Amino acid sequence: MTNPAEHSRTDSLTAPPPQCPAHSAGGAARLYGTEAEDDPYGLYERLRAEHGPVAPVLLHGDLPAWLILGYRENLDVTRTPSRFSRDSRLWRAMQEGKLTPEHPLAPISTWQPVCVFADGPQHERWRGAVNDSIARFDKRGIRRHVTQCANQLVDRFCASGRAELVHQFAEHLPMMAMTQLLGMPEEYSPRLVNAARDMIKGTETAVASNEYVQEILRKLVARKHAQPGADFTTWLIEHPSGLSDDEVQQHLRLVLIAAFETTANLIANTLKMVLTDVRFRASLAGGHMTLPDAVEQVLWDEPPFITILGRWATQDTELGGQQIKAGDALVLGLAAANMDTVVRPDLDVPIHGNRAHLAFSGGAHECPGQDVGRAIAGTGIDALLLRLPDLTLAVEESELEYRSSLMSRHLTSLPVKFTAHQAPLPELMMGPGPDSSSHTTSPVHPMAAPAPSTQVPAAVSTSWWRSFRNWLRRW
Repeated sequence: MTNPAEHSRTDSLTAPPPQCPAHSAGGAARLYGTEAEDDPYGLYERLRAEHGPVAPVLLHGDLPAWLILGYRENLDVTRTPSRFSRDSRLWRAMQEGKLTPEHPLAPISTWQPVCVFADGPQHERWRGAVNDSIARFDKRGIRRHVTQCANQLVDRFCASGRAELVHQFAEHLPMMAMTQLLGMPEEYSPRLVNAARDMIKGTETAVASNEYVQEILRKLVARKHAQPGADFTTWLIEHPSGLSDDEVQQHLRLVLIAAFETTANLIANTLKMVLTDVRFRASLAGGHMTLPDAVEQVLWDEPPFITILGRWATQDTELGGQQIKAGDALVLGLAAANMDTVVRPDLDVPIHGNRAHLAFSGGAHECPGQDVGRAIAGTGIDALLLRLPDLTLAVEESELEYRSSLMSRHLTSLPVKFTAHQAPLPELMMGPGPDSSSHTTSPVHPMAAPAPSTQVPAAVSTSWWRSFRNWLRRW
């Protein structure tokens, strides 16, 4: 007969540990659903008031996690991989089989052979290949290509006098730029925009979207073995670290998705700030704020990623007054940390050029391509405002709406109006430059209408946009 005491002891070894009281009995807020999607910033402040810098939360499927709200606590987590690892295989929910392949969070949390899921020497190997390949980008070449892409997009709506800048500009420009940098055919861009955003949302179709992206990248790696070029994919394949094809493919996915989402949101949020924030417009027109200052202000106030899943505790530890157990999931609260009064006692005071925000995370896993994203955003906005100098918001600011998910919060639309005009010929759009006499470009838009009069509208000379553009071109 089985000894009851022995049976109880065996069960204690195999049964999962009891859920933290803070996560049960209604003690944890959901990072999905109505409240999180309608007003994530309000939710963060409520949780901060109730729990302090670290709050118990529930992810999709009511999986328990900890949301890191404090600035110092976020830095602590990102800088101590010995306690808080990026290896998702440590996640208790993963070990217990609760995160199935069909789970909405599977595409962004299932362990993969990429630098964001590794620490130590393995992370250094993978991250080194990414850093070295990004460093080979020609920044001037990026700006020329982004200008060309931006002009193509403006060509599509400039004759109507109205546009919706989220779907017609901010979302498409980063993907057009990234497909070129990765060496992909441009025709993939439109569908990749939808798939990339769907993956970040963690929707029911996120798994299918991930499969589509993976198949495209698998074909790209095979193509670049046969036809190498001066692009990010080829450089990863040829890197001395000797990445396998699967490692190359997964890093391409990582870079493509992260660069798209962050840059699309950065463009949209910066344009919204320019069009609606009186203080910003006055400062910029008066010469007190440069565009880099303005972008950093946006990265403080409305970071492209509002949270990042995640880190996983390697041991029982304490953080922000909470008892964290080994295997617990942690969610970096980037937006909440940027609003922490520890670093920003007065949220209404503009921050000029300060890059101490956590918009791109921190520590060893800080985003390696953030300067490329800044270049794409700045160059694209410059090209847009040069073409449409009298751009104004077409609705009341109060009518603008956002859509939020676990990791991202973005404008659903940004309707604008401007003086309608026909698309100019390619040579007029490119303008004179130091290498214009020797550099030949293909037509920016094969279907461009005949060039309009070269006379500049009078509004340009008096508009505050001129000051904006002058500062912008100093980026």
